[in-house]
Amino acid sequence: MGDKDSLVLFMPSGRRGRFPKGTTALQAARALGLGIESICGGRLTCGKCKVRAEEGEFPKHGIASSADHLSPPGDDERQLLASMHADDCRLACTAQITGDVLIYVPEESRAQKQIIRKAAGERAIAIDPAIRQVYVEVDAAALGEHRGDWRRLQDALAQEWDLTGLTIDLTALRDLQPALAKGNRGLTVVVWNEREVIDLRPGYAEGIYGLAVDIGSTTVAAYLCDLRTGAVLATESAMNPQITYGEDLMSRVSYAMTHADGTGKMHDAIIKTMNKLASQAAHSAGLRARDIHELVVAGNTTMVHLFLGIDPRELGGAPFALANRDAMDIKARDLGLRVQPAANVHVLPAEAGHVGADNVAVLLAEEPHRQDEIWLVVDVGTNAEIVLGNRDWMLSASSPTGPAFEGAQISAGMRAAPGAMERVRINGETGHVNFRVIGDERWSDDWNLQAAGHLDGRPEYLAAGICGSGIIEAVAELFLAGILLPEGRFHPGYVSERLVWEGRKAAYMLATPEQTASGQPIFVTQDDVRNIQLAKAALYAGAKILMKRAGVEQVDRIVLAGAFGSYIDPLHALILGLVPDCDPERIVAVGNAAGDGARIALLNRQKRAEAQQLAHWVRYIETAVAQDFQDEFVAAIHLPHASDPYPHLEGMLPAVEPVAPVARVRRFRSR
Repeated sequence: MGDKDSLVLFMPSGRRGRFPKGTTALQAARALGLGIESICGGRLTCGKCKVRAEEGEFPKHGIASSADHLSPPGDDERQLLASMHADDCRLACTAQITGDVLIYVPEESRAQKQIIRKAAGERAIAIDPAIRQVYVEVDAAALGEHRGDWRRLQDALAQEWDLTGLTIDLTALRDLQPALAKGNRGLTVVVWNEREVIDLRPGYAEGIYGLAVDIGSTTVAAYLCDLRTGAVLATESAMNPQITYGEDLMSRVSYAMTHADGTGKMHDAIIKTMNKLASQAAHSAGLRARDIHELVVAGNTTMVHLFLGIDPRELGGAPFALANRDAMDIKARDLGLRVQPAANVHVLPAEAGHVGADNVAVLLAEEPHRQDEIWLVVDVGTNAEIVLGNRDWMLSASSPTGPAFEGAQISAGMRAAPGAMERVRINGETGHVNFRVIGDERWSDDWNLQAAGHLDGRPEYLAAGICGSGIIEAVAELFLAGILLPEGRFHPGYVSERLVWEGRKAAYMLATPEQTASGQPIFVTQDDVRNIQLAKAALYAGAKILMKRAGVEQVDRIVLAGAFGSYIDPLHALILGLVPDCDPERIVAVGNAAGDGARIALLNRQKRAEAQQLAHWVRYIETAVAQDFQDEFVAAIHLPHASDPYPHLEGMLPAVEPVAPVARVRRFRSR
């Protein structure tokens, strides 16, 4: 490509490349192996390929983007977008690149929809919601009797349900007299926390519903629940749109600090996504979003600040001050949420500056504070929250692992979507690689690439990249096979056509061109290995700091939480040195525990009080200023560790052979 080609970056996939002016956004996306929906073939009829050009400087990505760096829309495009109420978007099939641009691809425009593994776990929860629904019949007005209809309703609620001292939301008050007339003086009343009437329905009606939301740095998951039975009626997930402004927490804090409208943009983005999830969940359950009367929200402190529209800059440096540590109750309409206008949003409390409401939700779900054994609970993600302790004491910390575990910062990295390599096995003697991709339960050894269709043995999805669980297994398997040395370098004495050298750096081919969607091989590079080492070292060091502060040398049980943590193989986690030594049988993955904790708080208001107590009881250790954190971090970079023993891996780890002189190593040209 020429020197004057324009840089194009697609988010949230992170794919980038340079293209000549006049290339359409759709052509650029396809050239990068990024699928964008397009049914009409560029005839401006389907409108499926909507994208959005972002405005501003994005130093993290090295790009200055502008909507003006796409060709102006024609009349037909403008009319089609207006009919879809998408005036802020462009159609990728017709928008031509004229300069550097960062293009956001909405989830509905992606040909391969994101698979977000945040399903609700099966848990026994005592049902005691903050929302109560009662039916009353209200006295009719009479001459000479001067009570208002609200007073008559108050009297009926006190007499029939012993509900006293209630207030009424203005939206409910506006509906009161029309509902009385339509219901022939009979009303179904929705009461919040025995304190406020928030909704009225004429006559007798059933059904109260709530939404539990886990706002993760990378993904957002929402669970629509029947507040009477506790049943999960629908689960909806989406990528956090704030990833456009930064893949990790500090990048988003930095964006808020350097852009006057940064906080507002990120707040609006998450509210828009939550409205979409609420609408989708309600529709899936045959309801309206207006039927949602209560929400509980969990998230790390930065996510909660941005959800509330609070500038997070104070979280960007010591002493990492929160705007508010305690639980909050806020009207949905004050946040711009399009559910029942008077609905309450309960935000769970935080423990400290970087251990937030999501970690408190994990504690509610897993209950390590009720155990006699010493548990280590790790919520693995872009920012890992770690808890150590039992019923007598509990310590917590945060480790900035970065986005490598999510597939970012990896040369062929991608998030958990169809075609992502999620399982990897490497034969140490032959170097042969066998892998599995999301969307196909078979291993690559069972593929028949010559077959005509999936039923004949050809995979539905060829390998498109590698996601977090895949890169962890790949690095661990390379180490077990003796291809990686304990310090993380590729072994110069290992000879294989899959091992490609560029100077002193090497890359290992996981998938051959025939096995990939792009026709290009997929490699694990030396830099990929290093990024995983840095991420796992940060997590391990955080856990080790807590163990040292508690005077603990061994943990009895390790719980891996979070969407990504659910898919880590316990044995590979040990081999990599992601967690301290433990019996692999006692390392368990529990799914999206933060989402489960939010659901517990939604269905049981007593658990909200417990969450508040836990947030203040847990002792937070600030690893960022711990003097020994750096020493622990450096030692943990080795595989599995430079000095800490792993008795449960005895006999499994490869013996380190002498490194062959560089001159004797067979080398191959890079890709």
